[in-house]
Amino acid sequence: MTKSAMSIKRHELLTHVSLSATNDAMDYGLPEDIAAQLGDNIANTISELFGGQNFTFPRDYFFKLNKRDLQIYDAFKGNNYAELSQKYNMTERGIRKVIDRVHKRMIKEKQPTLFEFNDA
Repeated sequence: MTKSAMSIKRHELLTHVSLSATNDAMDYGLPEDIAAQLGDNIANTISELFGGQNFTFPRDYFFKLNKRDLQIYDAFKGNNYAELSQKYNMTERGIRKVIDRVHKRMIKEKQPTLFEFNDA
């Protein structure tokens, strides 16, 4: 039996959710087996709660910025990638990605829309 393209995408999404939650839980010190159970439970809960519904995630959507990302952005002086990577225990590449993501979000929030629609 061949799986549909949507079935494959759904499986990929839930797998990514599970693995992401597992990795985050291990980063916070949970043992791997418990972290994996947590990741699977989160994916299963999403499937149970939202099964049968259709969602669209725009490519340019940035999830709510967290406090650490804003701290990194505020501490950025234009050339202190190495300093920030040591302070936040991240790679310089990771620091660059955070700064870029926050910068894009800041621009998006400040930039007015081209067409304003009034409900009048």
